[in-house]
Amino acid sequence: MKWQALIFLGAPGAGKGTQAREVSKHFLIPQISTGDILREAVRNQTPWGLAAKAKMEAGDLVPDEVVCRIVEQRIGQPDSQRGFILDGFPRTLAQAQCLDCMLQAQGRGNPLVLDIKVDHDLLLRRLTGRRTCSLCGQIYNVYFNPPRLEGVCDKDGGKLLQRTDDSEETIRQRLVAYEQQTSPLIDYYRGKGVLQEVDGNRRPETIATELIDSLEKA
Repeated sequence: MKWQALIFLGAPGAGKGTQAREVSKHFLIPQISTGDILREAVRNQTPWGLAAKAKMEAGDLVPDEVVCRIVEQRIGQPDSQRGFILDGFPRTLAQAQCLDCMLQAQGRGNPLVLDIKVDHDLLLRRLTGRRTCSLCGQIYNVYFNPPRLEGVCDKDGGKLLQRTDDSEETIRQRLVAYEQQTSPLIDYYRGKGVLQEVDGNRRPETIATELIDSLEKA
């Protein structure tokens, strides 16, 4: 694969996590979650992990510099040498610019940014329709993947629950916040010529097949 760093962007419910996992499995490159590596750095008490911990315990946002340094350490590990996927990073323009400096310093070139676009109404149906079994954790969707009996898990008869943050009002707020946060990033990467839009309104397996084929040919 030509690209050393892949970044998936997409609103909540767009399916970026699903697509990132498929690409990760196919190309045998790690999917690096910012949340996971932050927690690992804190657990291992690295200098940057301790800096992050102090901010987190104070209820403050972890500064861009700290997040960037933790990401830099992670992408320098052996399993990332053939490439990697970033999940949840960058979130700000300063982080994007810092990532560019890291990649250039490591001779990796520019990242490829895949922006998964999904119609607003479909996002709402995906998220407001989500239900989770209280016993086994199986996920359903009342619109696209309903259980045989309403409100009851097919596997074990557990009660299906809706997450509190999956209410329509909360989701609308999350979508607005996402647009405000990522708009500068999209403009930045489009200006660099490394942004590709992906039609996320289709079936996940169709998108994954197309993405992998495109990346293999790149």
